[in-house]
Amino acid sequence: MSAPSSPSPSSPLHLAVALDGAGWHPAAWREPVARPKDLHSAGYWAGLVAEAEQGLLDFVTFEDGLGLQSSHPTAPDGRTDQVRGRLDAVLVAARVAPLTRHIGLVPTAVATHTEPFHLSKAIATLDYVSTGRAGLQVRVSGRRNEAAHFGRRTVPELRAEDIARLADPAVRELVTDLFDEAADYVEVVRRLWDSWEDDAEIRDVATGRFIDRDKLHYIDFESRHFSVRGPSITPRPPQGQPLVTALAHRNATGAPFRLLARAADLGYVTPHDADDAGSLVAEIRAAQAAAGRADEPLHVFGDLVVFLDDTPGAARDRRSRLDDLAGEPYRGDAEIFTGTPAELADLLLRWRQAGLSGFRLRPAVLGHDLPAITRGLVPELQRRGAFRRAYEAGTLRGLLGLARPANRYAPRSDEQGTPRATAV
Repeated sequence: MSAPSSPSPSSPLHLAVALDGAGWHPAAWREPVARPKDLHSAGYWAGLVAEAEQGLLDFVTFEDGLGLQSSHPTAPDGRTDQVRGRLDAVLVAARVAPLTRHIGLVPTAVATHTEPFHLSKAIATLDYVSTGRAGLQVRVSGRRNEAAHFGRRTVPELRAEDIARLADPAVRELVTDLFDEAADYVEVVRRLWDSWEDDAEIRDVATGRFIDRDKLHYIDFESRHFSVRGPSITPRPPQGQPLVTALAHRNATGAPFRLLARAADLGYVTPHDADDAGSLVAEIRAAQAAAGRADEPLHVFGDLVVFLDDTPGAARDRRSRLDDLAGEPYRGDAEIFTGTPAELADLLLRWRQAGLSGFRLRPAVLGHDLPAITRGLVPELQRRGAFRRAYEAGTLRGLLGLARPANRYAPRSDEQGTPRATAV
């Protein structure tokens, strides 16, 4: 399968939603439709994912981190007027999985301070629990306060301008190293998923053989960042390789795009307009070719924060009112759309022509803007023939048109008897 290029007008548009707290606006929790007392309950998250599945969305992502949320890009902020505290994203996804049937579940994990062996079996388990709908959003962390939770590395105190400009060679080196480490991290996770061949479990009661040890493989991964022997303790996931995703911002090092090019099935970008979207896609395709993956599929989704209402004026007024509650205008890393579902549909279809294969929408207020997506935007796109009317596949990879990959350690039909890795 070749890598997706500029989608044709007839190709399906893919839609995902990013779930975080009460919504992406910092004052979202103060809206009448918000449920701040329920944010740490299983029912709250189950209800959000059920709403997203009712709208036939491809998948949801669950935000996570290793420090309290902060309005400051590199350090804690000490604020008490915004949502602080969250549940573990992988465990939330696992709790919600049995309550859903079709939608993909993509929790966030921070590669910088966690072990790839642990995450590989957690996501493999999620793939089993969801019967093939698991994914992973991999993140890096350059925050000193988060490193202090683990005590295994020293991270310098960074200022916002250090990250924005990357003028200091030491900061550039740190950023590059964090993303290169994440790429190695994903490679370890992927090899561990493959360390069991698909038919390694025999389960033959008559002969007493449960497993074929020749079909479990050491991965023997060695790099500057990791040394992992393997194999996994969890059999190969139903999808073979659950979906790997990452958010990548353009910066002077090029490291975020190299992470996508080396390691991801899907990348999220934050374009400002259609021209910028086209430029971002071109840069990612160039990085993909440089990584030797030009012929492999790699979806590129655009991220947008959305305020959706029946009239543009109502959406603008709601945004203004929330900004007043927060004490300052909301600005994030992604563009903010304020308008009607029809206007958003126009924008999405226009940006798709720049080469994006889908979008991940960030509802400003989950209680308001998530239903506006599923009950307003989705029907509008369906009327235009741009979005599905029913789920057409049973796995997340299937929904995104991605084939189930072959196991890298299983001998191909033309090399029977020639193992590609050391068996256990």
